[in-house]
Amino acid sequence: MKKSSVFFVIVVFLVSIASCGTYKSMHHQPEITSYNNTIPVVKKQSSTIFVTGNNFLLKNKQSLWELYIEGDPLERGRAIGSLTDSLLKKQEYVFFDKINDLVPSHFKKQVLRSFLKWYNRKLYLNVPNEYQTEIYGLSGYAPKDLDYIAPNFLRDLYLHGAHDLGHAVQDLAMVGCTSFAVWGDKSEDGNLILGRNFDFNAGDAFAKDKIVAFVKPKEGYSFMMVTWPGMIGVCSGMNIKGLTVTINAGKSKIPLIAKTPISIVTREILQYASNIDEAIGIVKKSKVFVSESIMVGSSIDNKAILIEVSPDDFGVYDVANSNQLISSNHFQSDALKNHKRNKNQIVKSHSQYRFDRMCQLLNENIKINPQIAVSILRNKDGLNNLPLGFGNEKALNQLLAHHGIVFKPAQKLVWVSANPYQMGEFVCYDLNKIFNNRKLNDTIVSLEEENLNIAKDPFLETLEYKNYELFRIEDRKMDFLLENKEEIPMGFISNYQSLNPDYWLVYSKVGLYYYQKKEFVLAQEQFKMALTKEITTLPKKEEVENYLKKIKRKLQ
Repeated sequence: MKKSSVFFVIVVFLVSIASCGTYKSMHHQPEITSYNNTIPVVKKQSSTIFVTGNNFLLKNKQSLWELYIEGDPLERGRAIGSLTDSLLKKQEYVFFDKINDLVPSHFKKQVLRSFLKWYNRKLYLNVPNEYQTEIYGLSGYAPKDLDYIAPNFLRDLYLHGAHDLGHAVQDLAMVGCTSFAVWGDKSEDGNLILGRNFDFNAGDAFAKDKIVAFVKPKEGYSFMMVTWPGMIGVCSGMNIKGLTVTINAGKSKIPLIAKTPISIVTREILQYASNIDEAIGIVKKSKVFVSESIMVGSSIDNKAILIEVSPDDFGVYDVANSNQLISSNHFQSDALKNHKRNKNQIVKSHSQYRFDRMCQLLNENIKINPQIAVSILRNKDGLNNLPLGFGNEKALNQLLAHHGIVFKPAQKLVWVSANPYQMGEFVCYDLNKIFNNRKLNDTIVSLEEENLNIAKDPFLETLEYKNYELFRIEDRKMDFLLENKEEIPMGFISNYQSLNPDYWLVYSKVGLYYYQKKEFVLAQEQFKMALTKEITTLPKKEEVENYLKKIKRKLQ
């Protein structure tokens, strides 16, 4: 029986024995009586500017949405929901359409819904009431026709755990982030600078409406984060004290129950921590359900550390006698680095390769400034500048990032990439000006510091980039033809491979096509060609080698 079938049987069994325990969670609501329950009225100033009170949403010329929010948790949630109304609905439809693509069977979707209700039955017990209330406020604007999945509030609460559950169950298929920090004599001015790519691959439609949110809570520190409609958790962000957080997924076992989503933990860090010790204290008291590495940078401490956490362990990785820190998707702290799963991750995945490539690029640049940081995040080559083919997960720039981001915490400056990927213009924001100088009834204009923006990558104007985007279209066609065992049209293969000639996958997929047709000599030729390229992971390389062994036996 296939692993996916075994997993499905287990899900059915768990649902059958535990569905009776979900009633309370399905009817749970947060305590909101102490908060302002006024329903906001949104004024549309133009097709791209929306205002309610001192809160606003605008689309800048780089097509980033800028969201400014103030108030108590319920005020914030209602303001977010009312301002992002159409974006929120669109984002949920995009997400659940993706689920429909992955699970087309109506029966399996029914079982999956029941499983998620059971799996998330105690999620609300592990999310602070403040953040439940904020989610409750925005969920009033979520699409009502998705209630068959779960009521609006609980559905949007569940979505905050999707990153955690997704990277555990999907075995990191959607997540492969890389980040770095430098300070002291490694940075141009001696102050801390950090950069990261958030390679969360949920499709182009998911990444289309990026939001740069600026939040001034009634309690805690003001902060910014890069997010998407409906998401109040933090994947990348910085607060007014110059504290930054970014998250990198680690190797996890499949959890049996949802606890605190990691993005809620990092949200609490940004809102309530001013230095590294306070950030460590927040993570220590949290109960998470997957393994994660949190890079925390601090202008007060002028350095960065990694807080590494799993359901059973907690560790801090603080580099000694060094002024740089790198994180990919494996653990480095004494508490987690020797775990069997982590050792397998280093050997079998592309995490160590990206780590080593980041080391190379930092070593090649004596002093790092924001412009150099952006160029590193955009680098598409492998070790020793080896061409990897575009879209290879061994690259720092896999041409699929939701966003790239650079922080200068001492100056409270942050640069956020516009689409596509991290290749568009990096738009600069000054948190001091945004949070300390803003007045009620100010004219609503973009919050960017235009003179500090970093230009889009010239690669976007090349034939290579045009061919890469054409390759992505042809690659989806190739997947369809392979899945349905259809005949490939004349000329398709040569064109397909010419669009991305250094990428191992274009040869492996053609090899699989010929293998299915029992044209073993042609298949052998393609698989051998794939082995001359840099294959993403050890299991993928072994898969190609196994096909060659099968072909050899068949040709004897």
